[in-house]
Amino acid sequence: MLAIARDRRRFLLFGRSRSVSSATRRGRATRLRESLLTLGPTFIKLGQLLSTRPDILPPEYIEALSALQDRVPPAPWEDAQSVVTDELGPIESAFDSFDTDSISGASLGQVYTAEFEGETVAVKVRRPEIEALVEADLRVIQFSVPLLVPFIDDAQAFSVETLAGEFATVIRQEMDYEREATMLREIRSNLDSFDRIRIPRVIEERSGERVLTMEYVGGTKITEIDDVDALGIDRTALAKTLQKAYFEMIVTHGVFHADPHPGNLAVKDDGTLVLYDFGMSGRVDSFTQDRIVEFYMAIANQDIDGILDALIAMGTLSPTADRAVMANVMELAIADARGEDIEQYRVNQIISQVENTIYEFPLRLPSNLALVLRVATVVEGVCVTLDPDFDFIAVATEFLREHGYLEATAKQFVEDRVDEIERATRASVRIPPKLEDALDRIDREHLIVQAQLDDPDGLLDLLAKRLVVGLLLAVAILGTVQFYLAGLLWATVIGLVSGLSLAGLLVRSFRKQRGIRTTPQFTRQSMRQREDELE
Repeated sequence: MLAIARDRRRFLLFGRSRSVSSATRRGRATRLRESLLTLGPTFIKLGQLLSTRPDILPPEYIEALSALQDRVPPAPWEDAQSVVTDELGPIESAFDSFDTDSISGASLGQVYTAEFEGETVAVKVRRPEIEALVEADLRVIQFSVPLLVPFIDDAQAFSVETLAGEFATVIRQEMDYEREATMLREIRSNLDSFDRIRIPRVIEERSGERVLTMEYVGGTKITEIDDVDALGIDRTALAKTLQKAYFEMIVTHGVFHADPHPGNLAVKDDGTLVLYDFGMSGRVDSFTQDRIVEFYMAIANQDIDGILDALIAMGTLSPTADRAVMANVMELAIADARGEDIEQYRVNQIISQVENTIYEFPLRLPSNLALVLRVATVVEGVCVTLDPDFDFIAVATEFLREHGYLEATAKQFVEDRVDEIERATRASVRIPPKLEDALDRIDREHLIVQAQLDDPDGLLDLLAKRLVVGLLLAVAILGTVQFYLAGLLWATVIGLVSGLSLAGLLVRSFRKQRGIRTTPQFTRQSMRQREDELE
């Protein structure tokens, strides 16, 4: 926190900003990640959330924090047993059998296997006494935020303050297994039409706020390529299934599994894709869904203006941003992402460039949209691991076409043009009478012209002030001369001081530099320099 504050102001309260190299930021980011791991569960989750917020941290931090793994040693069984007993009663009565060795451990919970009514189930148990630890850590975070806010920009301060409240909500939601069960059921229902997607079923009678029991669905970790190949699975088809499933969740239904790292994705022997752990899930509204569609369509068509319009509409780019500068960023991003085949480019590289821009122009990034962008990059990374030649844009375009978005876009375009023609036709009927009336007024010399001057820089106001000060200065000079001739010494001194003060004000009004002075932060040269530093 101190280092970031000093980057903004060298001496905290004053001074110019410091120039920090990419290598320095990467070193700091690595130390921050290690500190978060040492601080425990709450701060691991905080780091994971920060990795989705390029409006708060530089890209080097985003990259480092994205590697945070939510995997820690399980708590002793005796402690976990007390949680299960409090929620479900005696374990012997709740389950036919229970394996006390956990199959996975995370910062907030751990998973065991058990038998229930002749079926193997997975039992997710919240870590014992985690609530008190999380609440204590949240108080530390809430205490730290006001210490940092005075030393950062206003827009970034807004993002930091809202992130603290958002994080408290997110982590409490993730500890609420009843909410996770609700999200799991909803997403499972939404993806019911996908034959190649498997989501575990919730065992309602053995679930509660701190215990979630689901059917046990085994599988091979999706990034274990050798094991996947041994099953004879088409990895390209698997990648397409994964990508389309997430498009279905985000674009069609607006509720999505928000933690698609490889540990939460598995493959069954028949090639069915399995999704685990719905504690981190998100929602997007219909407006944002439409803008996401426009964004992907603009990328597919290499429509720079369309990309910028979509980003502005989603709130990730300020409407006052220099479109020429941003267009250069987009052009470079697409050019960098193309590769040898001009049609093969990676959307995650484009998003990465956009994230860099977002940090340089601190914005108020919507939390769910940041999560969507992060999910898109993680999913695309898994798809490329499965198939190095995977074409993300081609699959996205295929999905949009299958669901009628392309046709709907073309239809909307035609409808818009028809509306324009209709408005032009109506205007052609209304304009001639109005034009004739205006010409009659001119002929009768009854035409009155009202003009409103637009002076956003206040130049007219400045000119008026100079005239007033000049008149007062002239009066002061004449008065001083009169007082001197009349022998009124004190009046002469007062007049002289007043005249000098007015003269100083008048001279200052001409010498003061006005306007906005800035240096573009994104030019082709600066982008090349950044790439050289990263290499």
